[in-house]
Amino acid sequence: MLVAPDKFKGSLTAAEVASRVSAGLGVATVELPVADGGDGTVDAAVACGFERVPLTVTGPTGEPVEAAYAWRAPVAVVEMAEASGLRRLPGAPDALGATSYGTGELIADAVKRGATRVVLGIGGSACTDGGAGMARALGARFLDEAGAELPEGGAALRNLAKIDMSAFIELSGVEVVVASDVDNPLLGPHGAAAVYGPQKGASPEDVQVLEAGLSRLAARAAATHGLVGAVEHDGTPRPMGVAGAPGAGAAGGVGFAALAFLRAEIQPGIEYLLDLLGFGEHVRGARLVVTGEGSLDEQSLRGKAPVGVARAAARAGVPVVAVCGRRTLTDEQLSAAGIRAAYALSDIEPDLDRCMAEAGPLLERLAARIAADWR
Repeated sequence: MLVAPDKFKGSLTAAEVASRVSAGLGVATVELPVADGGDGTVDAAVACGFERVPLTVTGPTGEPVEAAYAWRAPVAVVEMAEASGLRRLPGAPDALGATSYGTGELIADAVKRGATRVVLGIGGSACTDGGAGMARALGARFLDEAGAELPEGGAALRNLAKIDMSAFIELSGVEVVVASDVDNPLLGPHGAAAVYGPQKGASPEDVQVLEAGLSRLAARAAATHGLVGAVEHDGTPRPMGVAGAPGAGAAGGVGFAALAFLRAEIQPGIEYLLDLLGFGEHVRGARLVVTGEGSLDEQSLRGKAPVGVARAAARAGVPVVAVCGRRTLTDEQLSAAGIRAAYALSDIEPDLDRCMAEAGPLLERLAARIAADWR
């Protein structure tokens, strides 16, 4: 059997879930922890043979944090949540001032190490700065009318007059792939500020401030020397240029900066990472795949790891079941997603606090049920 789960957020990492499920199954298994580009992406890569590279970088509110990226020459897997994620906040969110600078520091270190491909997972972001902080860490300068450096954060971008790319890091030999399933544009009612700003502590007034800053960034990026034409650098005409590209609004606009400044390509997160982790090779010959995540719900259907695993396994003709902490999806929804059955911790322990605290032993009990049902 192939055991390929995502994390149970707040309880177990993906590797710990895989280990517990394998122990409960009691049969020969291959453990392949997976991720979709959000929290746990580096952990999943390390569990599959990448090296963890620790680094002290700038956190979302400017304080130093201990982060890491995954390395297997010549590929680096950078997880935005490691440096610039909500979990790195020392206290309350700072919607207007939070920065993606630390993510840029991770990328810069990976390039210095010799990476020719950088996979950037951008889930779990704490900032709405349009990726300006990330770009600044790579050498860009964001200046006001007087030529002074702007402060960090999305609010400061309202005063952006010029983007100086003269000292930007050399990336001509580096392929950057953004692993994300978010298809929002940068601006507008479906954009980074309007949709995701409130999740990061933005009030309605803050959303308007952030929208103005992101709009200014998009306009200046299109006009600044060195970025002329960047709005359509891939040859695809769009009314809003890169700002209107699907995924430009991901991670508070880091998707935009990756497209405009790093010439990145955005790929569906789980699909790309499954390929990177060798899922196709491992699924061959398996008689069952066990996947899962903490909550199987409507969000799972929007490209989360279990559904991505189910789709990939279906191409190999291998059935899939899922484990989870709780499920709100119907049997019909699961079947449509390619998941034959779901086994929830809440089925055997109705106390949700105990499900969180005792997720490991409960998972082993669930896995024993799977073994009995699918022997």
